[in-house]
Amino acid sequence: MAYVVTEACIRCKFMDCVEVCPVDCFYEGENMLVINPDECIDCGVCEPECPAEAILPDTEPGTEKWLNLNREFAPQWPNITKKGTPPGDAETYKKIPDKLEKYFSPNPAKSKK
Repeated sequence: MAYVVTEACIRCKFMDCVEVCPVDCFYEGENMLVINPDECIDCGVCEPECPAEAILPDTEPGTEKWLNLNREFAPQWPNITKKGTPPGDAETYKKIPDKLEKYFSPNPAKSKK
């Protein structure tokens, strides 16, 4: 089992989850995070930290597509180990449904250099 980041993270990207991860398995896209399911040790410490409730165990119904999305983009996006600044409009997008089709970006996070 692993934990996965789901649709609720899109355009929210609060990043509270990142600093509690003992194995640094979060990866940052332009407007969401993903967990590398092959690195996740199933400790679950990230799940309660997410203000958007975007992190779920991959055994929950409906998470298979999110497991696949996390697995696909983790190798393409940069690893993140420190909490950054969430988007200014994160609270606005926190409870909006169906964000995958409307807002998901496959692009990696912009370099912070």
